[in-house]
Amino acid sequence: MSSQFALDLRLARKKVGYTQDDIAHLMATHQAAVSRLEHGERRPSLTEIVELSLIYGRSFESIFSDVMAESKEHLSVRLSTLPSPGRKAMSTFNRPGSLARLKRRLAETSNHGQS
Repeated sequence: MSSQFALDLRLARKKVGYTQDDIAHLMATHQAAVSRLEHGERRPSLTEIVELSLIYGRSFESIFSDVMAESKEHLSVRLSTLPSPGRKAMSTFNRPGSLARLKRRLAETSNHGQS
């Protein structure tokens, strides 16, 4: 996991004036779990992401922008190497259009974060 993500998470907590113990209590976990998140030793679960966004009063994108960028990069690489489905079937009729839209979304969101 990115050290920038961990730093952003730590800074978000400090900006609102909470301790790791405060966050652990609010999230019904242990201080060590909060520390592991803030040191980039593990990624938060979906529930933890929602809770952290609510606790810090910030959108998912603002807190986890580094994770989003990393995911976009991985998806872009995997998209470029996606194998063809073989024979065409009705169930894959929308596939080319869906892949093109995904490629556009990845490009748009990547450029959006860099403005």
